[in-house]
Amino acid sequence: MSTKRDYYEILGVSKGAGADEIKKAYRKVAMQFHPDRNPGDKEAEEKFKEAAEAYEVLSDTDKRAKYDRYGHSAFGPGTGGFGGGHGNMEDIFSQFGDIFGDDIFGNFFGGGGGGRRGGGGGRRATGQRGSNLRVKLKLTYEEIAKGVTKNIKVKKYVPCNTCSGSGAKDKGSVSTCGTCQGSGQVRRVQNTFLGQMQTVTTCPTCNGEGSTITSKCGSCKGEGRVYGEEMVSLDIPAGVQEGMQLSLSGKGNAGERGGYPGDLIVLVEEEAHPTLHRDGLNVAYDLFISFPDAVFGTQVEVPTIDGKAKIKIPAGTQSGKIFRLKGKGFPEVNGYSKGDQLIHVNVWTPQNVTNEERETLEKLNNSNNFKPHPDKNDKSFFEKIKEAFS
Repeated sequence: MSTKRDYYEILGVSKGAGADEIKKAYRKVAMQFHPDRNPGDKEAEEKFKEAAEAYEVLSDTDKRAKYDRYGHSAFGPGTGGFGGGHGNMEDIFSQFGDIFGDDIFGNFFGGGGGGRRGGGGGRRATGQRGSNLRVKLKLTYEEIAKGVTKNIKVKKYVPCNTCSGSGAKDKGSVSTCGTCQGSGQVRRVQNTFLGQMQTVTTCPTCNGEGSTITSKCGSCKGEGRVYGEEMVSLDIPAGVQEGMQLSLSGKGNAGERGGYPGDLIVLVEEEAHPTLHRDGLNVAYDLFISFPDAVFGTQVEVPTIDGKAKIKIPAGTQSGKIFRLKGKGFPEVNGYSKGDQLIHVNVWTPQNVTNEERETLEKLNNSNNFKPHPDKNDKSFFEKIKEAFS
């Protein structure tokens, strides 16, 4: 039984690659091993299927997160994942053909307006694809801990309502391109010393759309889109971290003249908390107590990301002691782990004292109980840090 290769290795990208980089890498690999370029080559066909399988997982935010955590085992039988690859080449063309823009398979291999998709009569993409948009979204610790749905206004290009995105004044203002006769492609035959060589390129007159506009829409000036805004709903999973990116397919800029819309890339930013600090899944808090409280012990209330919690400070607590509240940290994205809250105790030393207080402290300083007597059970600062974050 053969071992599956790493999906990132198959596409030749790093684990930190963005959606655009993954899509570009898949295009390159798919073109290299496309069956029409390698007729009868079973090895190339398998690599083509392998690339399609890798792209299906890495282009999906949820599937990619599961793969990064569990590897190929995340998509074994009964997991609802990829399930072992595609056996049917037409399924692959149907499922992934759209990422190749204006029918790049047809342009390379003479597909006559549809390439292999749909047996030569498949849909040809019209217009130009819209660009991706990037927005930053600030989240509080509380929102990150529980997950949240955010509704945000995104300023972007949206389809023109007047012409429904066609760019034409009316239906009668669109005519079949005279150069390509509606195919969107121009076929040229050249005589070479090897014989006749046929090439198929995108029609320069209609840019592959197969039609031209004789009278433009007055609202969008023929672009099929106008600048406006859209309310976008974002479902943010619990546990996201600063710098993470979430991709919403088709929520970017509208394409020109009915072209596919781009994607909306959401960059997560963490809003600083007034008292807490994040360290991975854990939350850290600095607790300051007075010297008498450290000596006699006390009970204090500390803030957490989901409210407040009471903890007991034992008598004789040393400065630097770290208490741990299990499960009071952040959850793991699409996982089951949860961090803790670490409470670092600082015994407050007064900076200004009265004459009476000074006399009392000088008397105490001469007492044997107030002289440091660390024993082997008292851990060093570095041991405490190592223990807290282990």
